[in-house]
Amino acid sequence: MFAVLKTGGKQYRVQAGDVLRVERIAAQAGDKVQFNEILMLGGDAPVIGAPVVDGAAVQAEVIDQIKADKVIHYVKRRRKHSSQRTKGHRQKLTLVRVTDILASGADASGVMAAIGTGSVSGFAIEAAAPAKAAKPAKAKPAKAAKADAPAVEGTKPANLLSEARDGQPDDLKKISGVGPKLEGLLHQNGVFHFDQIAAWNTAEIAYMDDQLSFKGRIERDGWIDQAKQFAAEKE
Repeated sequence: MFAVLKTGGKQYRVQAGDVLRVERIAAQAGDKVQFNEILMLGGDAPVIGAPVVDGAAVQAEVIDQIKADKVIHYVKRRRKHSSQRTKGHRQKLTLVRVTDILASGADASGVMAAIGTGSVSGFAIEAAAPAKAAKPAKAKPAKAAKADAPAVEGTKPANLLSEARDGQPDDLKKISGVGPKLEGLLHQNGVFHFDQIAAWNTAEIAYMDDQLSFKGRIERDGWIDQAKQFAAEKE
């Protein structure tokens, strides 16, 4: 005698002793499960369901929770900058062994949902493992709020100039992060030479940050050290 059952959106032809890989169901190894969506019973007196056979069921024992072989999915988009992507996937499955086929008298109660795709109403677990009580979450001690660093009050540098010495400004673009536009802003604020930048203190740096609208760039890009080096090379 054989049966055609449906589970996880797929159909299987089975008989006692068969080992199946089905879409993962909520059961553990050793549990007894019962599939209630029986589409057909075969043998000396075949029965075809409409759509299922009333009272029929297939009983099985869960062997293990496994994963299918990895499937490689490769996508290449021809007209989108030649983008390509490779993805791997392993479907979660349950390995079961068919123990008995019931032609009638099956208990249809205890319907449960499968783990994974959608809801499956075609199987029931006869002896599920008792659920473990959830452990109470440990309260994490609140972290002390970090005190905000005091803001540095800006002071206008004392060495600003109205024009470059001898009409020859230094090439400030040598400093990392300084381009033609930023060099122009420095000139507008009276900065023409490396030694001017090299002499700035913390308060003067804060002032120039505000004038240039590039908060933190002077320290982040190391302007002071670079200016000292270029100024020393001129001497």
